Amino acid sequence: MTAREPIHLIINADDYGYFPCISRGIVDAASSGVLTATGILANSPDLETQLEWLNTVEGLDLGVHLNLTFRQPLTSALSEKLSHWEGCFPGVYEISLMILAGKISPQEIRIEWRAQIEACRQKKLLFLNSHEHIHMLPVLFPLALELAQEYEIPHVRLTQSEWLAPFGVSALFRNTLMQAMHALNKPRLKVKTPIFLGLSRSGKLDYAYLETIFSTLKPGQSYELMCHPGRFESNEIGDSKLKSYHDWEGELALLQSPKTHALYEKFGIRLSHYQN
Repeated sequence: MTAREPIHLIINADDYGYFPCISRGIVDAASSGVLTATGILANSPDLETQLEWLNTVEGLDLGVHLNLTFRQPLTSALSEKLSHWEGCFPGVYEISLMILAGKISPQEIRIEWRAQIEACRQKKLLFLNSHEHIHMLPVLFPLALELAQEYEIPHVRLTQSEWLAPFGVSALFRNTLMQAMHALNKPRLKVKTPIFLGLSRSGKLDYAYLETIFSTLKPGQSYELMCHPGRFESNEIGDSKLKSYHDWEGELALLQSPKTHALYEKFGIRLSHYQN
């Protein structure tokens, strides 16, 4: 009897560098062997220190979590364009409208994203994705592909919708928009990339979701599960919106839970890495 091919699953933590406590939680997850990748927010104010923490873990794939929606840009020209927000990135909808209206040019974003990649180049970089999936805008996805080629980064995340109940009006809007962007961007991707999972429970992964989604995965296929593990420190994270959206400690506990590892066994899942 031929053994069934395993399902290859990359467990990829977004937001390394978001806050020190989040980065510490990601390092904890990686140290315990439950995480295989993390994307770095390069405009963290203490990036160098947090990059050093990554030296304490082995076998963790690293990439850049390209950013246009949180904190200050690395480039002064883009910061000047954002004077209405005191030189900081506004929310995802505001910045998207500025980009689509031509108030911020692709060239300005290219320079900013190149600076973000350069800030992380002391590490071997295997993928690009983005904070709040901003790179999926059809005007920006080719730019992400261009930068990946320029810096010899083999993978770019192709975010896709998940139509899993329950979902409300906002989730319906998000999924419809993401599905349209996925359809436009997929033909531009010339290399095979892991199938994306996790959008429907972004910020609050739970066991029921994992059990449901794992039952749909196909042997021999490669997948990427987006997650947001971390430690929470109230003196570092004071924004109530961020706290309501994320369950960092809960996701860390979920990834480390024996019940989750039992699911891997049940469905023939092997924790995997990006291919160079």
